[in-house]
Amino acid sequence: MALMWEEVVVDSRDPRTLGLWWRDALGWVVVGESADELEIAPSQGAHPTVLFGAVPEEKSGKNRLHLDFVPDDQAAEVDRLIGLGASRVDIGQADVSWVVLADPEGNEFCVLAARP
Repeated sequence: MALMWEEVVVDSRDPRTLGLWWRDALGWVVVGESADELEIAPSQGAHPTVLFGAVPEEKSGKNRLHLDFVPDDQAAEVDRLIGLGASRVDIGQADVSWVVLADPEGNEFCVLAARP
């Protein structure tokens, strides 16, 4: 049996705004858009994609699934993402080598220390 990872779906109050935020944060491109969805990918035809879909409710509680990113320079990337509208969040991580941020709708993600 073959199984291909197609996309990650992110519930959003404003999928266009959040999808464009992630497009800018990742340097990806928009590959699809409708009235209530926006889809981004590293390039046209690449997978998996991230699909932002409209839901009526606000996010509540900590994410059960989150994304981790490894930058070349952790401090510079954290500053860049905060400049785009991310915020630092405390989910009880204590003193760790990664930085927990949240996107403009409160979805947590981590910026790990650069790999050697």
